[in-house]
Amino acid sequence: VQLQASGGGLVQPGGSLRLSCAASGSIFSAYGMGWYRQAPGNQRELVAVITSSGSTNYLDSAKGRFTISRDNAKNTVYLQMNSLKPEDTAVYFCNANRRVLGVRYDYWGQGTQVTVSS
Repeated sequence: VQLQASGGGLVQPGGSLRLSCAASGSIFSAYGMGWYRQAPGNQRELVAVITSSGSTNYLDSAKGRFTISRDNAKNTVYLQMNSLKPEDTAVYFCNANRRVLGVRYDYWGQGTQVTVSS
């Protein structure tokens, strides 16, 4: 599966952004999808995930501010980010994952930069 992330940019603290990740090349609905982020000097961390059945989970600091959703008809996963803080600044990566015969397969998009600054 190929992933193309978009929607990053520069936003002031308290602002909003919506990230999109378009998938192609496989059966999108069968994949769990997630957003990860990596700030300079930090390890990549999981921000939000949505399973193939629509269950979601979030990084504690993202709860109540971020919402992950998916549109299987459009092969797209979204991350709505509200009340952004400077500490949300990072490169955000889209992930698709699937288990086949007990083996997890992960696919990554190219990343999109989110900068929260006044």
